[in-house]
Amino acid sequence: MSRIGLKPLEIPEGVDVKLDGKTVTVSGPKGELTRTVHPDMTVTMNDNVLTVQRPDDSKEHRSLHGSTRSMIANMVEGVNKGFEKALEINGVGYRAQMQGDKLIVTAGYSHPIEVEPTEGIDIEVPQNTRIVIKGIDKELVGAVAANIRAVRPPEPYKGKGLRYEGELVTLKEGKSAK
Repeated sequence: MSRIGLKPLEIPEGVDVKLDGKTVTVSGPKGELTRTVHPDMTVTMNDNVLTVQRPDDSKEHRSLHGSTRSMIANMVEGVNKGFEKALEINGVGYRAQMQGDKLIVTAGYSHPIEVEPTEGIDIEVPQNTRIVIKGIDKELVGAVAANIRAVRPPEPYKGKGLRYEGELVTLKEGKSAK
């Protein structure tokens, strides 16, 4: 039994949901998102409450049930509030800056790394050791943050590199430890 899939999803004020067959379109103050749900899942709307139903209790349908409901809930939250992910930069000489709409990351390589923002994503650099990625699509925000982090992931001996804000990096003791 999917506990998440069974929860009804209340649509907040200012958010409009349109169901067209298996296509769900959510529009709100921040923008519009569209997603096609799995053909076996049924999405219904009654009095600003969305429900997702599955045809039977097979393993595939149980896993799709909760996932479908979560994806639609993320779309509703994204067009209403938006999502953001922050990265921290640790290391001597490691820094980031915006140059026009490009993100320039200096992370210990012989050259700076240029990152082009994807459409629908805003990148901000409030400090030269902090990067904030904002957008309405949770999946896209996470993917862009992961791509920027992949420029120089934190290494396990000194912790230098790019990491998510609040990410715990377990440091190894090194060669001298016995």
